[in-house]
Amino acid sequence: SLEELILVGSAAFITSIIGGVAGYGTGLLMPLVLVPLIGPQAVVPVLGVSAIFNNLSRIAAFRHDIAWEHVWRISLVAAPFCYLGAAFYAELSGPGAAILIGSALIILVPIRRWLKQLKKTLSPPAITGAGALFGLVTGGVPGGGIILISLLMTLGVTGGATIATDAMISLLVGFVKIGTFQSYGQLPWDSWALAALIGTIGIPGAFCAKWISSRLSVTVHTAIMDAMVMIGGALLIARGWNMI
Repeated sequence: SLEELILVGSAAFITSIIGGVAGYGTGLLMPLVLVPLIGPQAVVPVLGVSAIFNNLSRIAAFRHDIAWEHVWRISLVAAPFCYLGAAFYAELSGPGAAILIGSALIILVPIRRWLKQLKKTLSPPAITGAGALFGLVTGGVPGGGIILISLLMTLGVTGGATIATDAMISLLVGFVKIGTFQSYGQLPWDSWALAALIGTIGIPGAFCAKWISSRLSVTVHTAIMDAMVMIGGALLIARGWNMI
């Protein structure tokens, strides 16, 4: 209905601003609006397509801040695991997985701060493992972007570079995701139309987010992103408990 479309459009614009500032948010918040309207089975494919629009707009807004070294090293690992996650996403979206991932993300914030104080960084095998986990999760459940944001922040990427690098990696991995869903028949034309609506309305939100981010110090921006990671982890835990 028209009222439902207005609700979806409003949510898409708001979450695109949140995602542009925090690096993620659409995948965690939009399901709250979409599940009652289109059912849980269609949510992941629809958000997979709409994310292409969101990430393109973030890349356009933050294009000068992309950390290309991290883009390639993470994308090449994440892409094949994203295919596996998308192919088996129904099995990967259980309550146990949501609780485990949410708990890990909350714990990751103090661990990242501890590593920074020790002036230590993740080893190459740890980065590879985290990239594989991101690909697997983002292919199978909405909200996997908080893993990537946490990884980039742990690698020392800050400010607009976090948003830009996250968007580029998510874009490349996202093509694998929607290609897999399309091949499995999970994206009929009406799903593409709804995803295009969500993605198009979200485009100006990315530029609003850049305006907001440019007026924040790196310390404040990092604190906001830490808080969003912990909130996202709590939402995943709550979602998991509700599914039990």
